[in-house]
Amino acid sequence: MTEPRVGAVILAAGRGTRFGPEPKLLALLEGEPLVWHVARAALASSARPVVVVLGAHAAAVGAALDGLNLHLIDNPDHAAGLSTSLRAGLAALPAGTDAAIVLLGDMPRISAGHVDALVEAYRQASPRPSAVVPVADGRRGNPVLLDLDRLTDELAALAGDRGAGLLLAGRGDVLEIAMDQSVAFDVDTPEALASAPHRVSR
Repeated sequence: MTEPRVGAVILAAGRGTRFGPEPKLLALLEGEPLVWHVARAALASSARPVVVVLGAHAAAVGAALDGLNLHLIDNPDHAAGLSTSLRAGLAALPAGTDAAIVLLGDMPRISAGHVDALVEAYRQASPRPSAVVPVADGRRGNPVLLDLDRLTDELAALAGDRGAGLLLAGRGDVLEIAMDQSVAFDVDTPEALASAPHRVSR
């Protein structure tokens, strides 16, 4: 049986208004922009291709990722909410892609190990789940793996400033796997950036 094809989509189109006037995804952590950390983790994983959805500050965020083997796309409707970026990113994946890892551009402590653990759990599961979700201390986090066949209709109907979390609530075919607190850490404010934990491998 052929292994499922898994791509990655990084959502990097938001304005990040809680962070302040400067583009949040360009804030530096250990000398590199937040979004760079996420992109490098995705590229170091087995997921291919890696699509990055740009919107607010598209030129500056794209420039910060220059030289990386990424497929950058622009979402002109990004102001309408997260759902538009998610759909745009998934639509940019090649035909025949079975699943997608959806990463958030403001979660710099995600590593290739996190991504590959989701992919491996998906490939080993029988029957295949609609999604594979990391859990830390009993709470679901990110990134998440979405089975594009099982969730086709739900993803198409997603609207507003909502991601995949609402789609998965209450479903019985979601596989949860335990992970560390990196899957719960995002950067919304300068204070959160200052408190960023050290990188861990899994």
